[in-house]
Amino acid sequence: VEFTSVAILAQASLLSVSPLSFAMADSNAPKLAVVRQILGRTGSRGGVIQVKVEFTSEDNPELKGRSLVRNVKGPVREGDILALLETEREARRLR
Repeated sequence: VEFTSVAILAQASLLSVSPLSFAMADSNAPKLAVVRQILGRTGSRGGVIQVKVEFTSEDNPELKGRSLVRNVKGPVREGDILALLETEREARRLR
């Protein structure tokens, strides 16, 4: 019975979070971007794929239509949706 009351108290303390902390956490939320074009492989062994992505408007209207070149590690194809934590930096182009 004691464990149950501790769990309920822990849940109650999690619920008492100020609205300001939710607003700050939302600004750090990942931004969704659709892979529009595969540009090629890069890296010393070709383990990284360079892609051109375009941001979706559903999460951030100010980024709608903006595109970036990013490096992706792992399998990716056109039409995939990436969750990007950082949206300012662009990858250097392949040579």
